[in-house]
Amino acid sequence: MNVHEYNRNAWNLQSLDGCRWSTPYPDEVIERAKRGDWSVILTPNRAVPRDWFPAYPDLGGLKILALASGGGQQVPVFAAAGAEVTSFEASDVQLEKDEEACARHGLKVQAVQGDMADLSALASGTYDLIFNPVSNVFAESLEPIWRECHRVLKPGGRLLCGFTNPAFYLFDHALLEETGEIVVINRLPYSDLESEDHDALSEQLEAQMILEHSHSWETQLGGQCHAGFAITGFYEDDWDEESTRLQGWMPMYAATRSVKWVG
Repeated sequence: MNVHEYNRNAWNLQSLDGCRWSTPYPDEVIERAKRGDWSVILTPNRAVPRDWFPAYPDLGGLKILALASGGGQQVPVFAAAGAEVTSFEASDVQLEKDEEACARHGLKVQAVQGDMADLSALASGTYDLIFNPVSNVFAESLEPIWRECHRVLKPGGRLLCGFTNPAFYLFDHALLEETGEIVVINRLPYSDLESEDHDALSEQLEAQMILEHSHSWETQLGGQCHAGFAITGFYEDDWDEESTRLQGWMPMYAATRSVKWVG
């Protein structure tokens, strides 16, 4: 199975359905960003610290690669704040929402459709900042993603990433939602494609639900270091009770700020 192509189609369907991550920000959010009043998220709730950006609030001239960040949210905010933004995204529909949101506010964006593990369409040493909200959970392997991010960043450029806590995938979430009982059923690292619940996987594929992979902290954090990044910032984040009954038991997400090492 071509997981990238499968997830591209699955994300198109989810975006058309209008999930939280596929609903463009209201016009007033973008207009405020033009006046320097803006914030963005890598994880569900916490705003990214201002000092994680090379310049705040005016991003004038900053070259930003919004990686798997489509949906009409962060991309038009960055463009409104003055950045030169490239939206690189697997989902055609998510890219269209970025383009439509920017056009509606008289903003420019370069939209490129592709696999985040293959940024060959982008020149080396081009970007000052890569902004990558929680998305590598949809990729089978992280090593090529980190390698490509390192390549397209300028020396000293920053990589801002959001992650799902791998421990989230330990549990039987169907049972948890039904009874509130927390039961460990999976080994880590987890992949939907390797799930022992074959009936559930068949239903997932038939419904064209997005496939996920847990990855380890070693591949998420250590992988960045191995690719030539220095991690210079870290925080954790929760989700909400509507999304999971694990809310309150542990941080569900984390984010890193990394710098392309020069030396």
